[in-house]
Amino acid sequence: MKPSQSSAADQPEIDSWHMRRALDLAAQGRGRVEPNPMVGCVVARGAEIVGEGYHTRYGAPHAEVEALRVAGKRAAGATAYVTLEPCCHHGKTPPCTDALLAAGVARVVYALDDPFPLVAGGGAAQLRAAGVEIESGVHADEARRLNAPYLKLLTKKRPWVVAKWAMTLDGKLAAASGDSRWISGEAARSVVHALRGRCDAVVVGAGTAAADDPLLTVRLPQGASPARTPLRIVVDDRATLRLDSQLARTAHDVPVLIAVAAAAPTEQVAALRAAGCEVVELSGTSRAERLAQLLDELGRRRFTNVLVEGGGTLLGALFDLGEVDEVHAFIAPKLIGGAQATTPLAGAGLAKMAEARALDDVEIRQLGGDVYLSGRVRK
Repeated sequence: MKPSQSSAADQPEIDSWHMRRALDLAAQGRGRVEPNPMVGCVVARGAEIVGEGYHTRYGAPHAEVEALRVAGKRAAGATAYVTLEPCCHHGKTPPCTDALLAAGVARVVYALDDPFPLVAGGGAAQLRAAGVEIESGVHADEARRLNAPYLKLLTKKRPWVVAKWAMTLDGKLAAASGDSRWISGEAARSVVHALRGRCDAVVVGAGTAAADDPLLTVRLPQGASPARTPLRIVVDDRATLRLDSQLARTAHDVPVLIAVAAAAPTEQVAALRAAGCEVVELSGTSRAERLAQLLDELGRRRFTNVLVEGGGTLLGALFDLGEVDEVHAFIAPKLIGGAQATTPLAGAGLAKMAEARALDDVEIRQLGGDVYLSGRVRK
């Protein structure tokens, strides 16, 4: 409910209300602003909102500029509520601190400090030095959750890893024969395409590429366009991807990267490159080392969100590394059995149930006949 008064006693409620609106606005940029953070801004005079905006896409004006444009002259003496510390450096756009000062904003409330090295407290310091009242930390936890992928990329230099799988009720990714089409229904597959469309890359293992011959492109309803066109990646130590596979045959149209071990046969590597695939050779002597190197490479490319679609060996290896950040599981009300049928997470796993990784921010929905569960892995 919108606060109806703007007395000093009501200020914390007003600040909270406006910041929640700014967070809602920021989330609208998901998939389009990366590697930038999602940021929303509300300009208000007391309880009244006079301008609002959000960062709509990478390279576009920042949230503060959009909100100040709407507010116009009413921004003078107002409070700006921003989900992230305003930037104070020249990048693709001018500093937001300059825009706030030029508009005559009297107070800035922001949720979260920006750890980006060219900001990192500098934005708040510049505004404070110019006489602007500063308050930080309002709904900081929510802002941190919203921009967790951005924060991981900045601090760990690796992308946020989103694990996706579809499984039967008894936990199988495929029958013992390898057949997996289709476990989940059309509604679930539509959600998967939307997930792909907000990620920088979609990753599968060599076994999944061979068994399913996937295309891994984003296919949305007619008239809808994805936020991004993800790079398609196959983790394929021996460079075994068939040249007549859908991935290789479409590599000139939608990029494909094959991550191979240094010992991969040179003739197969050359053939994949001739087909239009980018091949990255990883020097690690173990699967874990090579996966870590691949994540480092994707971090250098400033990939923010990476969707890993299987199979169980690849997902298990990433889980063992502690690199799975988010899970999207589609559970079909089907039973298939089979001791040899694959499961979502292979790898070494954890030794004790007490060590199991819980999920936070869990959401459960029904999609047709399937159950869709998503959440973030508690670290």
